[in-house]
Amino acid sequence: MAGAIIENMSTKKLCIVGGILLIFQVIAFLVGGLIAPSPTTAMHYMSIKCVDVRKNHHKTKWLMPWGPNQCEKIQDLDEAMSRQIEANDIVFAVHIPLPSKEMSPWFQFILVILQLDIAFKKNNEIKDNAEVTLDVSLAYRDDMFSEWKEMAHAIETRKLKCSFASPKTTEHEGRHYDCDALTFMEIGTVAHKFYLLNIRLPVNERKQINVGIGEIKDVLLVSIHQNGGFTKVWFAMKTFLTPSIFIIMVWYWRRITMMTRAPVLLEKVIFALGISMTFINIPVEWFSIGFDWTWMLLFGDIRQGLFYAMLLSFWIIFCGEHMMDQNERNRLSGYWKQVGPIAVGAFCLFIFDMCERGVQLKNPFYSIWTTDVGTELAMAFIIVAGICLCLYFLFLCFMVFQVFRNISGKQSSLPAMSKARRLHYEGLIFRFKFLMLITLACAAMTIIFFIVSQVTEGHWKWGDFTVQGNSAFFTGIYGMWNLYVFALMFLYAPSHKNYGEDQSNGDLGVSSGEELQLTTTITHVDGPTEVYKLARKEAQE
Repeated sequence: MAGAIIENMSTKKLCIVGGILLIFQVIAFLVGGLIAPSPTTAMHYMSIKCVDVRKNHHKTKWLMPWGPNQCEKIQDLDEAMSRQIEANDIVFAVHIPLPSKEMSPWFQFILVILQLDIAFKKNNEIKDNAEVTLDVSLAYRDDMFSEWKEMAHAIETRKLKCSFASPKTTEHEGRHYDCDALTFMEIGTVAHKFYLLNIRLPVNERKQINVGIGEIKDVLLVSIHQNGGFTKVWFAMKTFLTPSIFIIMVWYWRRITMMTRAPVLLEKVIFALGISMTFINIPVEWFSIGFDWTWMLLFGDIRQGLFYAMLLSFWIIFCGEHMMDQNERNRLSGYWKQVGPIAVGAFCLFIFDMCERGVQLKNPFYSIWTTDVGTELAMAFIIVAGICLCLYFLFLCFMVFQVFRNISGKQSSLPAMSKARRLHYEGLIFRFKFLMLITLACAAMTIIFFIVSQVTEGHWKWGDFTVQGNSAFFTGIYGMWNLYVFALMFLYAPSHKNYGEDQSNGDLGVSSGEELQLTTTITHVDGPTEVYKLARKEAQE
C-alpha cells in the first residue's frame, strides 16, 4: 500500500515537472515564431562596370559604383571594345549595402555568393575544367565622406560549372550559360557600416589566365547576413538560459559533493554535459557589437562541436550504466570503443573547420573547395567523420538493444524479488525508458522541424499573425536541448533522504537507514560494490 502511494506521488511529481518543461518548450518556439523576424536576409547586387586606365591601377584609390565620387562607367563589354578598353582596365564595383542603407554589428556576419552571367560565343566557348581568376579587394569605412581603408586583397580562382541547353551553333550565340553559383566571401563580423568590393578579371593569354571562360557579361553578387531583430532575440535567449543552466549545474554538483562517496562516471558525464551547454549559452556575442572579432563564427563552431561530442558520449555511457549485469563500467576507459569514434570524428571536423574558417580569418575570399587538393582533403575529413558517426550509432543501437533485452529478462523475475530489490530494478527500468523516450522525442523534433524549415517558404500566415518557421526552428530546438540538459541534472541529482529500514536490507546488502545513492555503481569505504539506485528521486522521498 505504501509502495503504491509513493509510486503515485512520484508519478504526479514527474508529470508536474514534465508539464512545466513542456510549457517552456512551447514558449521557446513561440518566441522565434511570433517575436523574431526571419534569421537571415539576402540582398542582390548587380556590379557596376568601372573603367580604370591609370598606370598601376591596382595600387590607386578605390572605384565607387555610385555617389559623388563615382567611377567612369561603361554599359557593357561591347562598349568597351568600341572604345578600345582592355579587359584588365575593367573593374566590377559593388557597394554593400545598397544606397541609403548601412550595415550594423547586429548583422553578425556577411556571406557573399558570386554569380557570373556568361554568354555563348562560338569563338569563345567555355572549355572543360575552366577556371576563372579573380583579383578582388575589400575596403570599409564608417561614414560617406572618409577614405576607404583596405580590409583584404587576394587573387582567387574558382572552377566554372556551366551547362548550355541549346545546341552550340552560331544561331544560339548570345544566349547565356546556366552556371552554378560560386562561394565568394565570408566575414565573421560586421563591424563597419559600409563595404566596397572591387573585382577584376585579369587576362593573360601567355599564362592562360581567364582564357576559355566564355564572354562574361555581368557579375552578380548575393549578400546574406543575419537579421538584427533575430540577433537581439537570440542574444536575449542566451542571456536568460545561461544563469538557468549554471544555477542547476551548481546545485547538481553540490548535491553530489555532499555524498559520502566519490562521484561516479555517470554523474561526472552529466556534469560535463551541463558545462558544455553552459559554454554554448554564455553570450560572448554581446562583445561582437562593440569589437571587431572576426573569429566569432569559428568560436561558435567549436562550442557546438564540444556540446555534440559530450551529448553523444553521454548517451553511450548512460546505456552502459544501465546494462544491469555484473561488469564494472565505472571508468571512461571501459567505453573507449564507443567514445573513440566520437573523438576521431570531432577532431576531423575541427581540422576541416580550421582549414576553412580558420584561413578566412586572414583571407575572407578563401574556400577550401576551390582546388582539387583542398576538395579531396575536405572530403577525406568529412568521410572519416561520417564513418565514425556510423560506427557510433551502430555501437549505440547495439547497447540499447542489450539494455532492453536485459530489461525483458529482469521484468519476468520481478514478482519473485524482495520489495527493495524489486523497487530497485523497477526504478532502473523506468528511468531508462523515460530518458529514451525524451531523447527520441528531442531527436525527432529536431529532424522534423529541420525538414519543415527546408521545404516550406519559411513563414506561415495564421490569422492575423505571421509565424516565422525558420526562426521558430532555431529558438525552439535551442531551447529544447537546454531543457533536456536541465531535466537531466534535475531528475538525476542524488537524494539525501533515507530510504527506510524495511527497504534497505536483504538482497541489497545495505544497512538500516543507509541512503541509496542515485548512480549505478557505488564506491564504499570497503571497496566497490554493484548497488543500483532507485531511479527516481521522488520515489526515495
